[in-house]
Amino acid sequence: MSTAAGTFGSAPAPMSWGAHARATLALGVPLVGSQLGTMLMNTTDTVMLGWYGVTDLAAGVIATQVIHTVILFGAGIAYAVVPMAASAEGQGDVSQVRRSVRMGLWASVLFCLIMMPILWFIEPILLALGQNADVAALAREYMRIAQFSLFAVLAWWTLRSFLTAIERTRIVFVATIAGIFLNAAVNWAFIFGNWGAPELGVRGAALATLATQSLVLAVVAAYAARADRARPYAIFVRLWRPDWQALGEVVRIGLPIGTMIVAEAGLFVAASILMGWIGVTALAAHGIAMQLASLAFMVPLGMAQAATARVGQFHGRGDRFGLDRAAKTVMALCLGFAAMSAALFFAVPDFLIGLFLDEADPGAPAVLAYAVPLLFVAACFQLADSAQAIGAALLRGLKDTRVPMIIALIAYWPVGMVLAWLLGFVAGLGGIGVWIGLASGLTAAAILLNWRFFILRPL
Repeated sequence: MSTAAGTFGSAPAPMSWGAHARATLALGVPLVGSQLGTMLMNTTDTVMLGWYGVTDLAAGVIATQVIHTVILFGAGIAYAVVPMAASAEGQGDVSQVRRSVRMGLWASVLFCLIMMPILWFIEPILLALGQNADVAALAREYMRIAQFSLFAVLAWWTLRSFLTAIERTRIVFVATIAGIFLNAAVNWAFIFGNWGAPELGVRGAALATLATQSLVLAVVAAYAARADRARPYAIFVRLWRPDWQALGEVVRIGLPIGTMIVAEAGLFVAASILMGWIGVTALAAHGIAMQLASLAFMVPLGMAQAATARVGQFHGRGDRFGLDRAAKTVMALCLGFAAMSAALFFAVPDFLIGLFLDEADPGAPAVLAYAVPLLFVAACFQLADSAQAIGAALLRGLKDTRVPMIIALIAYWPVGMVLAWLLGFVAGLGGIGVWIGLASGLTAAAILLNWRFFILRPL
């Protein structure tokens, strides 16, 4: 952890609250749009595979979940670049920015080389876990193509971290929009064999993923290499030269971040398993409520990188007043949005849930009735979920990731998951109990992470 890098004092010209809000939104809104765009791409894959066939859909979903988990762990490496580059940017150290980004790319490639042999053998792994043989075989076909997108995803996420640190994120949103259209077009062509393309089914979806991520990487890399604001950093000049000190720092900061992200994702996967134990109706209701909560969470998730960059910059230049005000501004913005999301969930739960249901389905009323109380709980934990995401991001801005990882692991699992099981099954509250347990874990994480940040922030 580096909380004393430089002498802290008041900035010569403090920014107003309004200036902080405008700067935060200018940096964060494109990142939020990019997160929503990524969700839309995943939804497009699922919908089109569903049109093609149930077995292909099942294979695509399970293979995507596996590769997504790997990407989430590797994302810690990309996210580590934000505080490193932002702190160097705050100090005006172009060389250090370049070193952190280059070694972020190196670490991403090394991570992919380690993980790809495991993904290559996804079929025997799924068979050992008791999955259907046809689904496992199709998942292998998907993975043999899609796994190569790992390089593109982590590389462009690393470059996104660089562009966030130097406050140039609009290109990230533009690249994502281009990816949305390419993803839909390639899916349509190669899943179904339209426009003269071969009919590849699930392999077509994998090809769309690879093509889309490659396009986004190409757009972002071209900007990082040629744009006036980015060119002075010479990110790709002598990229092959190792920098072991910077590489070690990327790994030291990034691995706890990746562990923390996977721990949170695993909490919600485990919650889905618990809901499945209750029954099909409970699981369906859980899925709908979780989808709505996940959509709302894209805002704090996107703003989190902006928070890390803003705090990292002020930390690097030794501006304790600016750091404190930047942190409070991004927290206020995200909590304000969370409050609006919660109000919407409370106000029109039936309408929101009904968007996911077919009224002609005889099971729809039961799912709706089960999902409404879950959405009420989701409304309550919107504030906690946003606060814990931003709290973790603020600590990353101080390059503090190991202790936050420990806090998150304890809050998500011994608190959140244990309470979910106790309230859902021992206390007999069912799905509501499971969701109260989730909310408790998120609340514990929010309190502890933000308490740590306000204790550690320079005074």
